[in-house]
Amino acid sequence: MDVHAYMAERVPLIDAAIEARFALDAEIPPALRGAMRHLLFPGGKRLRPIFSIAAAEAVGAAPQTAIPMSVAVELVHTYSLVHDDLPCMDDDDERRGRPTVHKAYDEATAVLAGDALLTEAFAALGDVPTSARDAQARVFAIGCLARAAGATGLVGGQVDDLAFEARRDAPGEADSPEADRQRLASIHARKTAALFQAAIVGGAALGAATEGQRNVLDAFARDIGTAFQIADDVLDADKSEAASILRLEGADEARVRAESLLARGLEGIEGWGEAAEPLRELARFAVRRDR
Repeated sequence: MDVHAYMAERVPLIDAAIEARFALDAEIPPALRGAMRHLLFPGGKRLRPIFSIAAAEAVGAAPQTAIPMSVAVELVHTYSLVHDDLPCMDDDDERRGRPTVHKAYDEATAVLAGDALLTEAFAALGDVPTSARDAQARVFAIGCLARAAGATGLVGGQVDDLAFEARRDAPGEADSPEADRQRLASIHARKTAALFQAAIVGGAALGAATEGQRNVLDAFARDIGTAFQIADDVLDADKSEAASILRLEGADEARVRAESLLARGLEGIEGWGEAAEPLRELARFAVRRDR
């Protein structure tokens, strides 16, 4: 299958649903609305929300089934970028070729925009369900997303990321390579893989996946999310990121590690048939992309 054509078909569904969320909230102050939209439109590849759709399709559901999860995941991802860019975090001036939100607006508005995106994500996922089964699936998906975004997921990972950077920069404070490797793996699991897990398992849950299917997809998503982050580190080799796999090993070794995780993830869904082909191709694209 043509993964680029698949993504091109799914992105408009996601964008339209995100736009619909803003149309529902007419009372958002203009500056806040602009700051919330700043990184959403134009957005990135929408990779995490597309994974939600592909996961639902892999268990036999229609693409539209996973749209609430797709919207919620993209809002959480964007909130994390807005906050990561802040002066008190990574202090970045540019994101996706544009000024970061705190540069385009101001720091306080950027903080509040991130807060609003995070809370809107749960509103999108918690809207009135169409059936009792849908309600149960949405409660499960909300739990997935909350864990991925919270203290044991994104937030905890960011805390450890900042601590890792401080430790690496402090004279005499660096640990052994193996200890650094374990810390880095934990950061990647929480800052990156956790949201992939929420996207994929939550999307499948909205598609009426069984518990067994959700468990398989959770392992798949953990491997693919980690491999994605390793690939991202390699692509960003020219940046001086502290929490990068390239601080510990060479690019070739990192690529081998990513390919190993990709192979293990794909092995888990090997027998899932043609319906899971978009999920498999998205995984290959996420790990092997060149930008």
